Amino acid sequence: MSLMTSSIHAETLILFNYDWDQIAHTKLAARWPHISAGFDLFSFPSNAQLAWFDMDRFVTCWATKAKRLGLKAVTSNHEQFGALAAALLAERMGWPGTPVRAVLACQHKLFARDVLARVAPDANPPYARLDAQYGGPVPTDLSYPLFVKPVKAAFSVLARTVHSQAELHRHTRFGAWELWVIRHLVEPFERIMRQHLPQAGTAHSLMVEAPISAPQYCLDGYVHQGNMTVLGCVDVAMYPQTEAFMRFDYPSRLQADMQARAADVARRFLEAVGFSHGLFNMEFFYDAETDALTVIEFNPRLASQFSDLYRRVEGINLHEIALALAHGQDPANLPRLVPTAGAASSFVYREFDPAATVAVPDAQRQRAFHEAWPDALLLTFPKSRGSTERDYKWLGSHRYGIMHLGGQDAADLRQRCEAASALLGWTAPYADLQPAHQPHAIHPAAPAPKTRHTLIGNTP
Repeated sequence: MSLMTSSIHAETLILFNYDWDQIAHTKLAARWPHISAGFDLFSFPSNAQLAWFDMDRFVTCWATKAKRLGLKAVTSNHEQFGALAAALLAERMGWPGTPVRAVLACQHKLFARDVLARVAPDANPPYARLDAQYGGPVPTDLSYPLFVKPVKAAFSVLARTVHSQAELHRHTRFGAWELWVIRHLVEPFERIMRQHLPQAGTAHSLMVEAPISAPQYCLDGYVHQGNMTVLGCVDVAMYPQTEAFMRFDYPSRLQADMQARAADVARRFLEAVGFSHGLFNMEFFYDAETDALTVIEFNPRLASQFSDLYRRVEGINLHEIALALAHGQDPANLPRLVPTAGAASSFVYREFDPAATVAVPDAQRQRAFHEAWPDALLLTFPKSRGSTERDYKWLGSHRYGIMHLGGQDAADLRQRCEAASALLGWTAPYADLQPAHQPHAIHPAAPAPKTRHTLIGNTP
């Protein structure tokens, strides 16, 4: 736990404050002093706490500490545990926060589909729960291809298009250690859901959807006093022939009327689940050929990776918006910074061949990089062999680095990215620079056809 002091604002508790969040909150600490709690899922020995983590016990403990420490607010942008834990603590303390049931409704992907089927059916693909236990036999009466994903997960883990029953069977085989990890990631959510949203059904399950092949976008916004404000839209670029994120670009090239249409879908869904306060991120497809807008999922938190992009281009800080909301303040009153770029991107570096060796830049090369590109943000992700192998199985690739840069426009940004990537010894994340064929660890991720397929199960 880290403690920072200031007399400008009452203190805030930030849960699971790592990576993007830790970087942003450190910069904001003088104006928004805070303490942090929660463990890092991606580093040992911190992540060993997963073995005994109980969300209700965690929240109860911090409710007691909050009174002693004089805390006045809580926030978290952590998908797996933080957003729900923050909602539970805010509710218990009587602080501003996203309603617990709304967080659960967003994070339970199957229940969210049920809500969309009622309020925005045109933006919902055919879907069904996969009638199979972890590691059990898969149904024989499904039509392929299908997109399969966990009912509760984060970071696109185990989300993939499969093209046959045999491929679905392979995708759902787990070793003892993998099953242990999956169950311990889902069980804290499951216990809270049984108390607050039992009608959603178990989250210990996979689900299937009709695959969509179309450009992907992310709509960002917040709700304050029941009123929704859209902040912007981010374009998503994928590695060729895969379902792996390659780049996130801001501002979006999507037409304004389509962004307004996405905002209308978001408004209907958020009102239906009682999302009356907090930041949100809606992932969606838009197919210009068919004029179909399809929701992928709702995240009841800010997309931390995008905050830096908005700061560069718009002069707004999404992390500061989250802090203001945690204290019940209207984010519209926050001062804006001077924009530093006309376009900005989050560049994601991946390897798709398990036999390949990833060249992570050493300290000397990283120092040279930051001297040449002082405005860049660089994260590297060195992992153990076991963790890397699990990445290939669960995600189909290994993410080894992320870089943020800004430029005058998209063309200038690309030139800067290519030069910066060359200094790091990496290939710039643009489709035309990638190999013609991206090897896939286990299951080939071919482009899904632009057709919808009938599923067996509770489809809308």
